Amino acid sequence: MKPAKPQVSIIKDVQTIRERARQHIEEGAMTFDYKADRETVIKLLNEALATEIVCVLRYRRHYFMAEGMNAESVKSEFLAHAGEEQAHADQLAERIVQLGGEPNLSPEGLADRSHSEYIEGENLEDMIKEDLVAERIAIESYRDMIAFVGSDDPTTRRLLEEILMKEEEHAEDLVSLLK
Repeated sequence: MKPAKPQVSIIKDVQTIRERARQHIEEGAMTFDYKADRETVIKLLNEALATEIVCVLRYRRHYFMAEGMNAESVKSEFLAHAGEEQAHADQLAERIVQLGGEPNLSPEGLADRSHSEYIEGENLEDMIKEDLVAERIAIESYRDMIAFVGSDDPTTRRLLEEILMKEEEHAEDLVSLLK
């Protein structure tokens, strides 16, 4: 029988943590040990928010404007993607607030803040290609944001990784529609 290992606390100074938790309680989740550059993270999240909103608008337009033999199945994909992009926007806005920022939902300058463009497309194939281009832009942007945040803000990193995973799925869905 092996001897029992002594209990080791990973948290070294619980009393200090308790004292700090009582200070600046109005800051909510923003605790003493937050390591990321909060203002830059909020700026990046607002850019991602704008990107998601532009994607929602483009997917919705494509949903309503899609015509042709394969339009019905593609329309359902456009609508599903629009809903998922809206969910991403909501998650990003919520995280911005948690970090003590304000989500920029103003239509003024929306296209300038967005990483992707709002390009309508002339036909069904163009629409799919424009959505695929936007997804590829989002994928690269999210990878850059994840690298920037690193281990300094694990909650934001995890959120960005979850959104990235969905964007990669969207890109694969769109490629399969083109084949």
